[in-house]
Amino acid sequence: MGALEVREGFIELYGAEPEGVWAAPGRVNLIGEHTDYNDGFVMPFALPHVTTAAVARRDDGVLRLHSADMPGGPVELRLDELAPESDRDWTAYPAGVVWALREAGHEITGADVHLTSTVPTGAGLSSSAALEVVVALALNDLYALGLKGWRLARLCQRAENVYVGAPTGIMDQTASACCEAGHALFLDTRDLSQRQIPFDLAAEGLCLLVVDTRVEHAHSGGEYGRRRAGCEKGAALLGVDALRDIPHDGLDAALAELAGEEEVARLVRHVVSENARAERVVSLLESGDIRAIGPILTEGHASLRDDFRVSCPELDLVVDTALASGALGARMTGGGFGGSAIVLTDSADVPTLTQAMEEAFTKAAHTPLRVFEAVPAAGARRLA
Repeated sequence: MGALEVREGFIELYGAEPEGVWAAPGRVNLIGEHTDYNDGFVMPFALPHVTTAAVARRDDGVLRLHSADMPGGPVELRLDELAPESDRDWTAYPAGVVWALREAGHEITGADVHLTSTVPTGAGLSSSAALEVVVALALNDLYALGLKGWRLARLCQRAENVYVGAPTGIMDQTASACCEAGHALFLDTRDLSQRQIPFDLAAEGLCLLVVDTRVEHAHSGGEYGRRRAGCEKGAALLGVDALRDIPHDGLDAALAELAGEEEVARLVRHVVSENARAERVVSLLESGDIRAIGPILTEGHASLRDDFRVSCPELDLVVDTALASGALGARMTGGGFGGSAIVLTDSADVPTLTQAMEEAFTKAAHTPLRVFEAVPAAGARRLA
């Protein structure tokens, strides 16, 4: 749905023109999984799939939220009644953004919001971050707050961590707010320094497929939180501020210190090795050797499967089938426990690979998967 349709939907709902229309994308993460809340390195890029919002200000302390993708009419909330973990519906994400902006001292007096999205939900492609960022960007513009993309990302992360109650890192919101078309974003999540790395797969005859297993996950679930707590325990036992501070060449010594803490040691091994993988991918992309990143992606999946233990049978089947059918590399992407995998392949092999994965899912009696090409797209922006 484009800007015109969203605008018309707003008028039908609220009986007035919106003051503007904004879009924020979902993302796929090329490498660097479960490193963002450990002050590590990540490398996402934005997808063409976006959440679009038509928004107008109010001055009466009321927030009205409506999504074309959800049943029912607009949900009306009072700004002075917004409180962390008070809402378990989809409205918690945009309401949490308003709460976070007001908590940070920004004078938001209300808004009417109409939303629609093409970002698949529950697929590990950051539909929640896209929802948060599009509302934050709209309010930033309408209320002339002057906040840069990385500051909006921080506020959106606070909304998700505190208001929604999901212990996510900063990657998803930063990707949605800051990515550039044709590039992957190499992000240092400690200081939020960014490098836009050219990522032109088509020029090399390559394609990156996103394979949505249709197994839904939820970051607010306990397993994600337990992984994060385990990483924090590992940092404390090793006497560092975050696992980012363990160099790859010091990993063996760190693991020796964690004797008797097998579960924590596995988490530490993944995070430290994943940071090193992210740096290797950046080096290869900057040298123009895109094909060589394939085995590193596959290494990452093995680490997420065996050490971090956030994969699932459907994700493993995608990766194993793709590799057996000639893919250059494959791995799960996102928080895990379902969601999507990415597959790097020669463009000419896409039909064969897709058929092989679909047949494997049919044979295993899994829900049919969804496959699409991932093309690095623009970050959040105003459309009208």
